[in-house]
Amino acid sequence: MPNPYFTTQGMHFLAQLEKNNNRDWFHENKSNYEKLIRTPSLNFIDDMENALSHISPHFLAVAKKVGGSLMRVHRDVRFSKDKSPYKTNIGIQFRHEVGKDVHAPGFYLHVEPGECFIGAGIWKPDSTALGKIRDAIVERDKVWLSAINDKKFKKNFVLAGESLKTAPRGFDKAHPLIEDLRRKDFIAISHVDDKTVLSKNFKQFVAQRFSEAELYVDFLCKALMLRF
Repeated sequence: MPNPYFTTQGMHFLAQLEKNNNRDWFHENKSNYEKLIRTPSLNFIDDMENALSHISPHFLAVAKKVGGSLMRVHRDVRFSKDKSPYKTNIGIQFRHEVGKDVHAPGFYLHVEPGECFIGAGIWKPDSTALGKIRDAIVERDKVWLSAINDKKFKKNFVLAGESLKTAPRGFDKAHPLIEDLRRKDFIAISHVDDKTVLSKNFKQFVAQRFSEAELYVDFLCKALMLRF
């Protein structure tokens, strides 16, 4: 069997980075970052390409150090009170071929000690995209309900993210799907324990979870008039 992509040593590195989140420590340990974090992440992305293509040919697995599926380790601190320079997790997004950033529909993997999860959907869509998704929920309510109530999806995923406190403009606050229409994020989360992440068959596990979210992501793509 193949070796695991993510290791106890890699988890330890992330935990140490959280305790030593500064440029001096990171540069002193850059070789460990490359060996324990970036290289196995790029290998995982590369090996996921075939599995992802069986779900949809329109989501990309790009194993590049910069500008690909692996999210950058540097935090954007411009508008944050927290000026810690580095992310203390591995973020991998397999986004739709038309997407230019993390706000595109996609599948996601988050590796962080004690906080690992698999995601699917779209995070913080712009107002135009958000309006299209809400309209699609109203116009294709049965399809939406079928997607979110799919047996395997409902067993392993929960809908997460931010919501409005009241009904969005133009929508009836008494609509039976108002809780979904109030959503500002359309992301589904499946939490994963560290032991599973460190296992040798983790790639197959992730591919299975992605396939269980297929109807959900397909609905969002169709709402945005994107191919799935």
